[in-house]
Order: sequence, then C-alpha cells, then structure tokens
Amino acid sequence: MRDFGAGFRYLLQGQKWVGTHGRWFGFGLLPGLVTFVLYVGALAGLFYGADDLTAWATPFADDWGSPWQGAFRGALTFLVFALGVFLAVITFTAVTLLIGQPFYESLSEAVDRSEGGEVPESGLPLWRELWISARDSLRVLVRVAFFGILLVAAGFIPVVGQTVVPALGFCVSGFFLAEELTAVALQRRGIEFKERLRLLRGRRAAALGFGVPLVLTFLVPFVAVLLMPGAVAGATLMARELTGEAADGTADDDADEDGKGRTRGAAHHTV
Repeated sequence: MRDFGAGFRYLLQGQKWVGTHGRWFGFGLLPGLVTFVLYVGALAGLFYGADDLTAWATPFADDWGSPWQGAFRGALTFLVFALGVFLAVITFTAVTLLIGQPFYESLSEAVDRSEGGEVPESGLPLWRELWISARDSLRVLVRVAFFGILLVAAGFIPVVGQTVVPALGFCVSGFFLAEELTAVALQRRGIEFKERLRLLRGRRAAALGFGVPLVLTFLVPFVAVLLMPGAVAGATLMARELTGEAADGTADDDADEDGKGRTRGAAHHTV
C-alpha cells in the first residue's frame, strides 16, 4: 500500500506543478480539448447504436420469449458500451498524447528542468517521435483489447462478473494509462517500450496508484481534459524515480521563462 500511495502522490504533485505554472496548464489543455470533442461524438454514436449492434450480432435470440430476449440483449448492450468506455479511457490518453506530442514533450522537459539536473532530449525529428508514439500506442491497445476480451467473457460469471471483474478492469486500465503517460518522459530518455513495461512492472503498485485514480476520474466527462497537463507532469516526476534520477534542486523561475521559448517551439512544430 505504501508504493500505491507513492504513485498517487506523484499524481497530486503533477497537478500541483501545473497549478503553480499557469501557462503550462493552459498550454496542455489544447490537445485534450480536441480529443474530447472527437470522443464525445464517438461514444454518443455507440450509445445510440449499441441496441442495433447487439440485435444484429445475436440473430439466434430473435425467437426467444420475454423476458429472456430483453435481458440477454440488454446485458450484451451494457457490456458493449462498457467495453467502449473502457477502450476510450485507454485510447483517450494515447490519442491526446499523439495529437499533443510537441506540447506534452515541452511540458515534460519543463518539469525536468524545474527539478534540476540534466534534461534529456530525444534529438529526433517530430515525424519520428510521432511514429514511435503511434507504434507504441498500438502495442498498448493490442494488450488492452486482449485483456478487455477476457474481462468481458469473465463478466458473465455470476457474482465474480459483477464484483471482481470491474475491479480488475480498472487495474488493467490504470496500469496501461500510467505506461502511456510516463512514456512521454521515458521516450525522451531513449527507453524502449518493453523496457518501460519492465520498469512499471517492477513498481506495479506505484503504477496502479498513479493510474487507477486517473481512470476513475476520467470517467467523468471533461475531467480528463483538465487533468491531462498535471498527469503528464506527475508522470514525468514518477519517471525520474523509475530511472533513479535524483532531484538536485528547483529552478521554477527558469522553467517558467523557458516555457515561453518551448511554447513557441511546440507551436512551430504543429504548423
């Protein structure tokens, strides 16, 4: 539980960091706003079309009598929408980070700078960073989809499907959400996907302490957008510990001043 609490503290510290660096908070909101609008539209379409999708996928239940047909298809409809929300929580971060790659990389560098010591830079062109982020996000999505299918199947188990399975779903979501967010800082350090997973598995409780509360709050509309800048900042702080980097001091004023230049640089990348 101590390591779980450590992960949660990094989440809080990240929110506090952007709260005291106002321009970075506003800067980090932009990609989340774009992604939020896209996802609201997609989930609304799923919500209104889930009944038809379930009916199309279960033609064998057309001749079932009441209440069995309604109960069966109602349960499947709920599971389909729940799976959609589950995937949305995971992919929201991936898509937001992909859209906001130059924004969040600049934010992460500013956090590193404020903590003192060396500030790693990837040295890669933007297109290469986007390609790596998209490739690694796809790897995460494949793993999440695999676990999601298993959890949906387990959801039909009486009692267990209504208690244990949802809890496991939040844990799976939280772990991979932590991976996505720490990837911003760890990728700049040249740490590949498999090594990032190894680092997080070694601190699984901390990863869950960071990611599970985010998953729960991300279920509330628009909260994900507000928390994303702080989540990136907190993930950078956690990444520093995962890699054994010590904080040598603070340089908040320098980070704030550098933010102006970084903001201009990120804006240039997005043109």
